[in-house]
Amino acid sequence: MRAIHKKNSKIASILLQHVKDNLKSYLLVAMILLIGIVLGVLFVNNLQEEQSQEVQNYVDEFVTSLQNGTNIDTGKLLRSSIKNNLILAIVMWFAGSTVIGIPIVLGIVWYRGFCLGYTISALIAILGVGKGSLFFATAMLVQNLILIPCMLALAVSGIRLYKSIIKDKRKENIKGKIVKHTMFSVMMLIFLMIASFLETYLSSNLLMLCIQFF
Repeated sequence: MRAIHKKNSKIASILLQHVKDNLKSYLLVAMILLIGIVLGVLFVNNLQEEQSQEVQNYVDEFVTSLQNGTNIDTGKLLRSSIKNNLILAIVMWFAGSTVIGIPIVLGIVWYRGFCLGYTISALIAILGVGKGSLFFATAMLVQNLILIPCMLALAVSGIRLYKSIIKDKRKENIKGKIVKHTMFSVMMLIFLMIASFLETYLSSNLLMLCIQFF
């Protein structure tokens, strides 16, 4: 137990120091995420009637199917979640490892924010504030509490690597910084895998427990 506690404390210390050392970069990527969320909300609010009806039909059909006893395929959900998070980590690691890839990294952060804002706004618009918030809280909140910080950390790690390369273009420095960026990315990938399991076995069960209230 002591060994596990020390290991967890060390990881927490590394992450905390990473945030302190790159606070400006974290504020930048958080702002980009927030812009994406706001634009996602505005996009839903300005959907044409036909498009809005399509979204409503999709949500209604999904909720109705669960209320009628359709079970969530946890195996399929887990594979899909792991695949998506793995792709996210690899793309952000690779793009962050190249000087020209930083716009791609920031674009991913913005897009994820847009999708989040779109989803929350659509759920509230269709199900109402109470039911929409409950749906999001049960089905999506837990994994996003891990996924979003990991995504921001991956983006900041890439920005940090970019700044380091610009300051010192020696091969030894570049290799060392890429190794650190890779190790940090692997750490974030582990957390993303945890998010996948939480999404599959916690969030899906919470949703099934609360589906009767929709």
